[in-house]
Amino acid sequence: MKKSKLDNSSSQIRFGLVQFLLVVLLFYFLCMSFEIPFIFRTGSGSGSDDVSSSSFADALPRPMVVGGGSREANWVVGEEEEADPHRHFKDPGRVQLRLPERKMREFKSVSEIFVNESFFDNGGFSDEFSIFHKTAKHAISMGRKMWDGLDSGLIKPDKAPVKTRIEKCPDMVSVSESEFVNRSRILVLPCGLTLGSHITVVATPHWAHVEKDGDKTAMVSQFMMELQGLKAVDGEDPPRILHFNPRIKGDWSGRPVIEQNTCYRMQWGSGLRCDGRESSDDEEYVDGEVKCERWKRDDDDGGNNGDDFDESKKTWWLNRLMGRRKKMITHDWDYPFAEGKLFVLTLRAGMEGYHISVNGRHITSFPYRTGFVLEDATGLAVKGNIDVHSVYAASLPSTNPSFAPQKHLEMQRIWKAPSLPQKPVELFIGILSAGNHFAERMAVRKSWMQQKLVRSSKVVARFFVALHARKEVNVDLKKEAEYFGDIVIVPYMDHYDLVVLKTVAICEYGVNTVAAKYVMKCDDDTFVRVDAVIQEAEKVKGRESLYIGNINFNHKPLRTGKWAVTFEEWPEEYYPPYANGPGYILSYDVAKFIVDDFEQKRLRLFKMEDVSMGMWVEKFNETRPVAVVHSLKFCQFGCIEDYFTAHYQSPRQMICMWDKLQRLGKPQCCNMR
Repeated sequence: MKKSKLDNSSSQIRFGLVQFLLVVLLFYFLCMSFEIPFIFRTGSGSGSDDVSSSSFADALPRPMVVGGGSREANWVVGEEEEADPHRHFKDPGRVQLRLPERKMREFKSVSEIFVNESFFDNGGFSDEFSIFHKTAKHAISMGRKMWDGLDSGLIKPDKAPVKTRIEKCPDMVSVSESEFVNRSRILVLPCGLTLGSHITVVATPHWAHVEKDGDKTAMVSQFMMELQGLKAVDGEDPPRILHFNPRIKGDWSGRPVIEQNTCYRMQWGSGLRCDGRESSDDEEYVDGEVKCERWKRDDDDGGNNGDDFDESKKTWWLNRLMGRRKKMITHDWDYPFAEGKLFVLTLRAGMEGYHISVNGRHITSFPYRTGFVLEDATGLAVKGNIDVHSVYAASLPSTNPSFAPQKHLEMQRIWKAPSLPQKPVELFIGILSAGNHFAERMAVRKSWMQQKLVRSSKVVARFFVALHARKEVNVDLKKEAEYFGDIVIVPYMDHYDLVVLKTVAICEYGVNTVAAKYVMKCDDDTFVRVDAVIQEAEKVKGRESLYIGNINFNHKPLRTGKWAVTFEEWPEEYYPPYANGPGYILSYDVAKFIVDDFEQKRLRLFKMEDVSMGMWVEKFNETRPVAVVHSLKFCQFGCIEDYFTAHYQSPRQMICMWDKLQRLGKPQCCNMR
């Protein structure tokens, strides 16, 4: 009897133990099924702050990333979240996590959206754009080979001999007529100019010749003398630091004139036009000299007779009493250039600008533009209807300038990009750049990328750069990307017609990597007021979908010239409304639509990236309304008052604009172009 009770008690204990083990086993399977992150998973035992913090981040819920496929995290969301992709920003507790396949918030230095050239096979895409796809396939294939060589270390920079001393430049250079012609009519100034440098040109203008413009004919004689930045970015037209253009005959006014201007990246500034009338009293002087001297015109007597002469004397005495250095006209001067007549022209670099004299008489003065300095002027070109007999430059700097336009990188931690945040950002800014635009990227890092919203990672900015044809540029680019952490390399060989691929990569990064509420695209010569851009986007109420920029309406494609578009490429009469490329904003859902359509091979690609964006927004608008907001403050040509973005800004202008924004607390241009 006692034995029976003992057996029963023992059986109950074994049964209870089995139940306990079954419960523990069930709990274990539940844990493995839902992959619950235990707190001990955060400790790596390595003692590294970076490792432990990133491991701890792995145990936390992540923001939603949609459409990443196997490349990104997968999330389970309800129907409301799917309809409103940014609802989880406000209520993250409603999002349930499936463990990400890999960390989402790591910095990706290479875009993975263009995996291989086979993506651009005709399947799914229209044959209408087969030429584009053929170009893209070739560029991606060549780019993959280049990148594989860089990544494996097989492609290395050429070993150049180490210079043990500073290279000296001659303080004067001169060329004869034959030498000047053999040098493509360009005089190289090895170290640029400095204060007091002067260049003398002895030349003879040609006699006028007949030129036709349609049914009209005109007698024309003109020439151009230009100070150029020959050491600017390779493969681009050098900036015209001073464009001096005397028009002896052929000007639209019918009179001889002198035009002066600057040109940066094919963008002309505001010109100075001298037409025989002396600069007015209210114009600024340049080192005490007037911008335009007076010469005899065919509609007056030279300004020295009768009432005009009396008025000149009164003005001269008034200016003298006021302390102005303006002189009274006492001679009749002709236009300084004449057909078939030799002249001696001297260009001198002053404190405030360039001064030009002809045959010993001051003719005009042109103030310096903020985007250029004297050391940038590394060449003098003379072209047009003229024979140059000799060129002589003296008082030149003897050492290389401290600023190297081709590659100006300061390897300092202060310019590095901050880490990506662990939550969605308000704004992502993708900046289109070229491989050899080192100076432009450095200027952006030192100017508006220092804005507090960017430094705090509430706004994220990245450069998007394709590979360059020169391997040494790519080697330097890879080092730059690794150090600064702000470059995304789109691994295809750079091509003007393929800029649109960088725009797709910007949308992909903004959607899948940082889950930005707004995605902005701009160029590396665009200055961005980050806070003003966000405020402008936030003004759009009641609609989540938006497209903001300097919108072009009813624009027709050009059928001739450099920017010509064939009927095969674009058969329609008008482009859809589109924002100018230097700066525009998209909402998250529009950017996501673009990425999804591209991955499904439904996205219509066009060689003009800003027009392409207009096409994509128009297609999105077919199913969901988009607020299209036009603002001239997204300035396409240069800079305007109270700008949101300013385009065609040189590296020095970037720094100047940032300095003014910091000191004055308001946006101001640095010498409008």
